[in-house]
Amino acid sequence: MIIIILMKKILLFLLIAFFLSPVFSAVNAASFSFDKSSYSVSTGQTFQVQINIDVGEDQVNGADAYIKYDNSFLSVENVTAGSFFPTVTNDTTTPGKVYIAGLVDDPASPKTGSGTLATITFKGLKDGTVNLTLDCNNSKIVKNDANATNILQCSVDNKAVVTVGSGNSGSSESSSNYSNNNQSKTLPKSGVFDNLINVAIPGVILFLIGGGLKLLMLK
Repeated sequence: MIIIILMKKILLFLLIAFFLSPVFSAVNAASFSFDKSSYSVSTGQTFQVQINIDVGEDQVNGADAYIKYDNSFLSVENVTAGSFFPTVTNDTTTPGKVYIAGLVDDPASPKTGSGTLATITFKGLKDGTVNLTLDCNNSKIVKNDANATNILQCSVDNKAVVTVGSGNSGSSESSSNYSNNNQSKTLPKSGVFDNLINVAIPGVILFLIGGGLKLLMLK
């Protein structure tokens, strides 16, 4: 009898591990990148930064990208949609942050390959050297699967250096500190796929718990 009970508990554990492992782990096969590693702009002038996306052979339904910058040196003038996703939205109301979301119009027609998510037009405000950084902790590239798996892979391409004017009055370190200190209170609302994941995970857990209890009650 003890052996049977132990076998049932092992089976329950394996079932939970099998079903939950794709929910809490990412495939890490896709990435965002800037079109350049460095940019130069005169004070009072504008320049464009292209945000690229590469998902390889994976099929994806959408993406959330959060770009951090120091708004004492740069301002966002405009965000234009790229060609990779048919629908692209953005939010630039939070100082120091740009949020960009791309979506497919039909989940039955996911995207593959690479392309441009969006192009951001910045303006140089004063002399300094600062960073543009992709916030990988909040950004997502969502795979076309039942779990809406985040397959974003962070890399060295997630940062670019901007030199404004002479570049002498500021540093990229100040930009990084600004972004880290303000991230928790100034990030825009959750991305477009967060609600879907929040609903899916509790449902899977309840289903597994119910099935496990039935197994343990069998004699």
